[in-house]
Amino acid sequence: MRRVPALLVLAALAGCGGYDMEDQAKYEPYETAALFEDGSAQQPPVPGTVARGELATLAVLEERPPLTLDLLERGRERYDIYCWPCHGATGDGHGIITRRGYPNPPSYHIPRLVQAPDRHFMDVIRDGYGVMYSYAARVAPADRWAIVAYIRALQLSQEADASALADEDRAALEEVRR
Repeated sequence: MRRVPALLVLAALAGCGGYDMEDQAKYEPYETAALFEDGSAQQPPVPGTVARGELATLAVLEERPPLTLDLLERGRERYDIYCWPCHGATGDGHGIITRRGYPNPPSYHIPRLVQAPDRHFMDVIRDGYGVMYSYAARVAPADRWAIVAYIRALQLSQEADASALADEDRAALEEVRR
């Protein structure tokens, strides 16, 4: 019985003999390589490559969730955190940051943005636009849809006819205006 552990130790040590993966033949980053047409060892990923774990993220971005009150409430919460400082409470582009010398972003109520597809807002959140930087790392994919839904609600609110409201809602609106 004593021979079995001793044999296992010997077998493990024999596997370590003389081969160090650190010293194997390989290209280092930024090294030149005649193997490739562009002469660089560092090659871009194959088109269509998706990073591990990103398929779930892409799935959320592709399918628009149903419009619910919960989605709008989440959108308002996220909008107030990420968008309000520049875009303002009503989306008019007069947020508090603009009072500090930053340029005013366009109002969400201009015809170009009212007519823009939802995908435009999703792309702007992901990539940024003009002086706005990307929020892809800050805003989760599901929250991007919520923000877009809230932006649409802001756009509709500016065109709403107060006379179409129920009496109690119109009275509440008048109270807010005072």
